[in-house]
Amino acid sequence: MTGTAHYLAFGAGLAAMTALTLGIGRWARTGLGWFPLWALLRAVVQLTVIALLLRGILAVPWTVAGFVVLMLSTASWTSMGRLRELHRGRRTAVAGVLTGALLTLVTIFALHLVDLEVRYVVAVGGIIIGNSMSAATLAGRNFLRGSRARKDEIEAWLSLGATPSRAHEEIGQEAVRESLLPTLDQTKSTGLVTLPGAFVGALFGGASPAEAAQFQLVVLAGIALTMTVTGVVVTRLAGRTPYVPLVVDGRTA
Repeated sequence: MTGTAHYLAFGAGLAAMTALTLGIGRWARTGLGWFPLWALLRAVVQLTVIALLLRGILAVPWTVAGFVVLMLSTASWTSMGRLRELHRGRRTAVAGVLTGALLTLVTIFALHLVDLEVRYVVAVGGIIIGNSMSAATLAGRNFLRGSRARKDEIEAWLSLGATPSRAHEEIGQEAVRESLLPTLDQTKSTGLVTLPGAFVGALFGGASPAEAAQFQLVVLAGIALTMTVTGVVVTRLAGRTPYVPLVVDGRTA
């Protein structure tokens, strides 16, 4: 099969899967509309651009720093939009993403768990930064939901003279715990229920099963660390707010 024919067949296969997703979603009335299609189209464009960028980065190694900055900026921007309802949510999102991701990446390479090579910086950086972004969003939104549900409790703490941080402490702890549980459940079932992408990717890249397993373990430990740090930073900063969610038309806002 020629290169053009291969890409045409590949595109047709993706289009068929997307059409099936849209059809089932419409039948089940999920309310997502055309969103799965737009999401995939955006992914196609972004991955195409990234593939072109990586060709240049692998040829000129020092440019990897700019690529990591791009990933951090994009992750921070995305989380800022998701946490805008929080008091100073945009700052909180940026602080959480940067702290969790950078601390984890520095730890991984400082401990020599992975060689400091361009391909590993890109691979590990993308995974860690992506999960830091997810942790910021999950922890922040769980915190907001918990604050709204326990509004009276927060008011009671504040009326007794407690600091905002103390009034929100248990809510923050629960928010972090709930954001971590799905990832930790997936981690403990690794190899039995799922074969993670890093493991499979390493195998496809020519690594031995033992090397692929080691790489995956570093990734899993890194994800747990970055999500924990990010979640704690986000909820601690969010918990400093002196404001209590307002009630509008019988609903919290």
